[in-house]
Formats: sequence, C-alpha cells, structure tokens
Amino acid sequence: MEHLDYETLNTLRQVMEDDFGLLIDTFIQDSNDRILVLREVIGGAEPDPIRRAAHSFKGSSSNIGALRLTTLCLALEKKAMANNLAQLEQDLLEIEQEFAQVQELLRTL
Repeated sequence: MEHLDYETLNTLRQVMEDDFGLLIDTFIQDSNDRILVLREVIGGAEPDPIRRAAHSFKGSSSNIGALRLTTLCLALEKKAMANNLAQLEQDLLEIEQEFAQVQELLRTL
C-alpha cells in the first residue's frame, strides 16, 4: 500500500494554495500530539479512550491522504472496539514508524 494519496494532496494544494505548507506543518504537529495521546491511553488499557484516540488520528490521516497510516489507525480503533487489547504497544510502534515515513514524504512536497 502506498504511504500517500498524491491525488488528495494535489487537491489540497490547489484548495489551500499558499497555506498548503501550513496545513502540512499543522498535520505533523497534530499527529505528534495524537501519538502522545495514544501512548498515554494505551498505557491505561481502557478500550474507549484508545478507540477515540485512534478514530481521531484515523480521520486526520485520511484527510491528508496518509493511506497506510489511516489503515493502521482503523485497525487499532477496531481492536479497541472489540476490547482486544493485546499487542497494543506493537500496534503503536507500527503507527509511529508509518507516521515517520509519512512525515518525511510530506516534508519533500
């Protein structure tokens, strides 16, 4: 699966014009904050906060066209909905690694 949907990003660039860079910077900062929240709620092992945090990160990732990151957040959200709290640290690690890749790609735009 591709990391980014460049069609979505091109549409955002057209719509945002000169503010496109600000959008990217905001997404990156917001995502760093969301990862910190995920780390915190996963440590608490309560499914609903994990679900909410994963759902929120999924939405912002989808909006920016981060395809694989969206998929990973969706998988975490579904695990939390099913009260399957096994291997959440590994799931978070995959999300962090994918975000690092997405961040690097977005910085080159």
